[in-house]
Amino acid sequence: MRINKYIAGAGIASRRKADELVANGNVKVNGVTLKEAGYDVVEGDVVEVNGRVIQTVEDKIYILLNKPVGYVTTVSDEKNRPTVMDLVADVDGRIFPVGRLDYNTSGMLIMTNDGDFAYKLTHPKHEMPKTYRALVAGVLSNEKCAKLRNGVDIGGFVTSRAKVNIVKGTPKTTLVDITIHEGKNRQVRKMFKAVGNRVQQLERIAIGDVRMGRLAEGHYRKLTVDEIEYLRKL
Repeated sequence: MRINKYIAGAGIASRRKADELVANGNVKVNGVTLKEAGYDVVEGDVVEVNGRVIQTVEDKIYILLNKPVGYVTTVSDEKNRPTVMDLVADVDGRIFPVGRLDYNTSGMLIMTNDGDFAYKLTHPKHEMPKTYRALVAGVLSNEKCAKLRNGVDIGGFVTSRAKVNIVKGTPKTTLVDITIHEGKNRQVRKMFKAVGNRVQQLERIAIGDVRMGRLAEGHYRKLTVDEIEYLRKL
């Protein structure tokens, strides 16, 4: 088994991040710092990451968390802010968040110890569709919706085509669902800013066809077998 797959299987990081750990000299095999990212782990090898011996995980964990505003999507935070790990402290097993939701964004976040699964959900080539519900200031005109659907410049990057559906509108605000498949930093907020509408609230409500349902903020549930297989194949 390749070293990056072994590390991913231990729930430490995705395969891509595992390659970075090797490149940075953070991985040892049988006491020797590994320099070859293509190394194949064989039976009897002792693998260490950052000084800790790891083993592959037999029991995979797949959780869907409804992240509240005010939590950072990291395993730890140097500023001592609350992290999503605080919300899953009772989970029996080491897991990590898949992708990110920024501090002021709430909603659907998948957490797992399956590095391969995380890689599939986050790598740009897989174009995983993610749907957000945004409350934006002002009226979102048909012209602005057309611009969002066709792609807008968010500062050196032109977004791909998006799905945009207005849920409800008033003279002062618009509630709108937008589906994108990229994952640029604060992309949805930047997209609406590009057409002149500031985001006031933002929630991720779906990844593909998987939704949170009635899951309360700050709570989590296990993904179903069907949901896991769907996301693997999406």
